[in-house]
Amino acid sequence: MQQARCQKGTELCEGDDHTLSKSSESESDQTGHGTDKAACSGHEQSSIQLSLSGNRTDSQCEGSSIKRRRQDNRIPLERFDRKYLSVTDLSRQAWCEQQVVYGMELPHIQQLRDEVPVVKTGSSIHLARELEIQDVVPINIESQEDSWGVKLLNFLSMIQFLQTGECVRELPVFGELEGIFLVGVIDELCYNSSGELELHELKTRGQPTLPRAAQRKSYHLQVSVYKLLFEAMIKGQLNKDTIIHHLHLQTERSFGSEVIAYAQKIGLSVNTFGGLLDLIFLNLMYTEIPTVDILKIEYCYQADASVIGTEVVCFEEEWVKKELKYYCSFWKGQREAKGVDIEEAWKCRTCDFADICQWRKKKAEEAAEKNQANHRK
Repeated sequence: MQQARCQKGTELCEGDDHTLSKSSESESDQTGHGTDKAACSGHEQSSIQLSLSGNRTDSQCEGSSIKRRRQDNRIPLERFDRKYLSVTDLSRQAWCEQQVVYGMELPHIQQLRDEVPVVKTGSSIHLARELEIQDVVPINIESQEDSWGVKLLNFLSMIQFLQTGECVRELPVFGELEGIFLVGVIDELCYNSSGELELHELKTRGQPTLPRAAQRKSYHLQVSVYKLLFEAMIKGQLNKDTIIHHLHLQTERSFGSEVIAYAQKIGLSVNTFGGLLDLIFLNLMYTEIPTVDILKIEYCYQADASVIGTEVVCFEEEWVKKELKYYCSFWKGQREAKGVDIEEAWKCRTCDFADICQWRKKKAEEAAEKNQANHRK
């Protein structure tokens, strides 16, 4: 079951595969992964730490299972059966890359975290914001082509609203960067009083304080990548062949009846995924949408949904592309996963995988050896 969104005051529906929920933007049509909506406090762990296992024996079993999987010589994208990554996958790497890897090797731990009350509260705040301008309607999907068809219809219908100067929320964006297909969901795009297009990202927090610099860095990367993806789409830099190559979808496969009905509701007569791709790129060829002028991150307190503060992010293209190149190099098998540096070991205190983390163990041993060497001098 997917959920379609209808712009309030209009008859246009905006479908969205609710596998696109932002805490994991990577969707269930890709081996059961979902996309999230920056629930909890984003990458900063909540005060609730999940128990990885009931006892030491269970921890050892988890470690042995991970060791067996890591003996697989395929690159990480293939090893984890990922056709694409979410933007939040990359931004989480900026928090702790090793944690991202453990989350994929032990997905049941992340599933447990998604169920804790503090995470659900964050998701509820996001949904409430969304419902201010659009309604949610269920749509049944019958295939991966249906799922992606709804995302494409979302994008096209929202672009139409942007062209008329309206605000849109939950805008799906996707494209290829550094040879990897990335998928994301922009919380909000709107015009300010000067006519500039602003990209807004909402982050909910469990405490009424602004995040540390380490966490802000990951958020800055996230919104910057959103800008790159969105602008590549509206400039016609994304093409049909790229989408087909990465997603491995059948262009001639017919959509399910509800997806076809949704397309008709927004004025399109299309029955197949390939046909919809052709319409999307034809529309983008004649679309006049400005590039994003301003990036903003709003921090909201979960307890009462009050605004803690708003941060304006300076877009630094050279920095963003450098970060992308580094983080994508792991997924392409060009280097091993890296955990946090010793200066940021405080992150480990709330990590669900601290008990089995080999990176943490390695750093502790290195520190002990260094101390012993200093004592011998």
